[in-house]
Amino acid sequence: MFYKAIGIMSGSSLDGLDIVFAEFTETGGKWSYQVLASDCYEYEESWANRLKNAIHLNAYDYLLLHSAYGKYIGEKINHFIEKNKLHFQVQLIASHGHTTFHTPHLGMTGQLGDGAAIAAITGINVVSDLRAMDVALGGQGAPIVPIGEKLLWSDYDALLNIGGIANISIKKEDEYIAYDICPANRVLNMMANETGKNYDAGGTMAASGKVNTALLSQLNALDYYKQFHPKSLANSFGTDIVYPIIQSFNIAIEDALRTFTEHIAMQVGYAFINNFKIQNSNYKLLITGGGAHNSFLIERIKFALGAMNCKVEVPSKEVADYKEALVMALLGVLRWREENTVLASVTGASRNSIGGAVWMGQQA
Repeated sequence: MFYKAIGIMSGSSLDGLDIVFAEFTETGGKWSYQVLASDCYEYEESWANRLKNAIHLNAYDYLLLHSAYGKYIGEKINHFIEKNKLHFQVQLIASHGHTTFHTPHLGMTGQLGDGAAIAAITGINVVSDLRAMDVALGGQGAPIVPIGEKLLWSDYDALLNIGGIANISIKKEDEYIAYDICPANRVLNMMANETGKNYDAGGTMAASGKVNTALLSQLNALDYYKQFHPKSLANSFGTDIVYPIIQSFNIAIEDALRTFTEHIAMQVGYAFINNFKIQNSNYKLLITGGGAHNSFLIERIKFALGAMNCKVEVPSKEVADYKEALVMALLGVLRWREENTVLASVTGASRNSIGGAVWMGQQA
């Protein structure tokens, strides 16, 4: 069986809306994929601000934004289809939406982007609300990417995605565990913004700074890092807790970036040490996400993993940049096939589940 689907992802770093069109083939339970088209539509400043400040809206205005953002996604998909001449080729759209509220311990997670609006504007069937079922079953609702990693990249012992938040998936025999490690690009970008830059390209500013030991110690001592998985982070952990701690030290931006880069690398190292007890076992780690292009951060991660004899790989730019959107497309296909989309071993839910609401954009 083969399927042609679009996957949509808006990460917490707010760098833009990722769109991937891919063909998936399933043969005897084995999945393969081919990326046919991809793009990232950078958010206009007005949209970036609306998404960033969504958590401060009243209920009525929040729902209006939910509908408006769904319409925005639908229009971007139509533009993507027109640009790449994909008319009548897309069988399904799977949209992750943009996460605003995430409090799974209270049974709630919220992603902006009305699936009905996307379906109405594109005229294509849509799967959305991919996390809700897992949270209802007592899970963290995150990460949801590991089932895609299991089906598409099973050759790796671990997969690290460095987006607004860094998260890791680890293969242990036939079981996968995964969790959010720490804030990443969202906080790095906030610091770079103070200098008028959107981000620290290649980590060059960080590389020129010095580690502030007191700040690094305070960051590493945060309670979240003492918790066992399954666990997940809301964007607010980085913006409302970590970033203010960094600001309180009143140090040069280069030193702040250097220190936080070291913090990310150390937390990745701890994740490996805590889960892979055997050293020198030729582990393979695949790194994706925007952070995969931060050469200084990758250098520090390699250093932190030095004792583990771990081979660190960064894939092609297309896979590095669009892996999560690609997995969203696969999750939509799995939902359409009524197969599990979320692993309970990852999220802590009471069972595996088939997540996602289906909106019929095609006329009967």
